[in-house]
Amino acid sequence: MVRENSLSPADLIWPLFIIEGEGAEQPVASLPGVSRWSVDGIVERAKEARDLGIPCVALFPNTQPEKRSDDGSEALNPDNLMCRATKAIKDALGDEIGVLTDVALDPYTSHGQDGLLSDKGYVENDRTLEVLTKQSLNQANAGADIIAPSDMMDGRVGAIRDTLEHADHHNVQIMAYSAKYASAFYGPFRDAVGSGGLLKGDKKTYQMDPANSDEAIREIAMDIAEGADSVMVKPGLAYLDIIYRAKSQFDVPVYAYQVSGEYALVKAGAAAGVGDHDALMMEKLVAFKRAGCSGILSYFAADAAKLLQG
Repeated sequence: MVRENSLSPADLIWPLFIIEGEGAEQPVASLPGVSRWSVDGIVERAKEARDLGIPCVALFPNTQPEKRSDDGSEALNPDNLMCRATKAIKDALGDEIGVLTDVALDPYTSHGQDGLLSDKGYVENDRTLEVLTKQSLNQANAGADIIAPSDMMDGRVGAIRDTLEHADHHNVQIMAYSAKYASAFYGPFRDAVGSGGLLKGDKKTYQMDPANSDEAIREIAMDIAEGADSVMVKPGLAYLDIIYRAKSQFDVPVYAYQVSGEYALVKAGAAAGVGDHDALMMEKLVAFKRAGCSGILSYFAADAAKLLQG
C-alpha cells in the first residue's frame, strides 16, 4: 500500500542481437542466457516481448566481417541486418511492439569506432554526422519507431531530427544516448556485436569521463534542445546520481541502459552464491525506477517480465 515506486513489464526495453542466417541462434559466451538470433528468431523474440507486456525491443546487428569497412557503408544498406529485422518485426506485429534502432557506426566499421577516422586515427565529428543522418533515415524507412543515436558525436540529434522531418518521418522519436560514459562495463556487448576484437584504441575522445557529472547535464541539455524526445544514461547502476539529476532537472523521459557488464556481474555473482539471482535482478531494476527512470533497457527484460506477470 505504501510502496513509493513500482516496476512493470511496460518499464522495460529488451535489447536483441541479430545475425545472418535462418533458424540460427548463437549464445554469447560472456553474456550467459543471451543469444544472437537470425531475423526469424528476432521476430519470435519480439512476439515474446509483446506477450509479456514489454512495449519495445532494441536491435543491434552483428555484421559479418566482410561487410565491415573503414567508412561503415553497410550502415546505409537498406537490406542490412538491422533493416531486415525491423521490417520483419513490423510486418509480423505492426504497432503491437515498438522497435528501437541503434545509430552508430561501430557495428559496421573495420576499426570498431563509432565514427569515421582521420588519417591520424582521430574520430572526425562532422564527417561522421553525414553518415549518421543517412543511417537514421535508412532505419526510419525500414519502420523504426525510435532512433537511438549512441555515437556521442556533437550535433547529431539536431542533424537527425532535421533529416527525419524533411523525409516526413514526423512521428519517429529520438532517444538520445546523451550521457554515455567511457565505461569498463561494455565488454560483453562488444563481444555480442563482434566489434570488441576490432577496436583500435579507445573511445575516450567522444564518450564521457566517469568522473564527470556536470558534463552529463550539459550534454543532456544540448540533446533536448536539438529535439530529443527522451534521453539515456549509460551505464546504469554506477550512474544513478546522473539519472536522478537528469530527471530532477529536465521534463523529458529518462532511460537507463543496464549494460552487458552489469548484467554479467549479476549472473556471475548468483552463480558464485553471493545472492539469489531473481532477487538481485529485481533489486537492481527497482533502483533505476527509484532514481527516476521512465524505463530501462535490460537483458533481464524477459525474465523480469515473467516474474512480474506471475
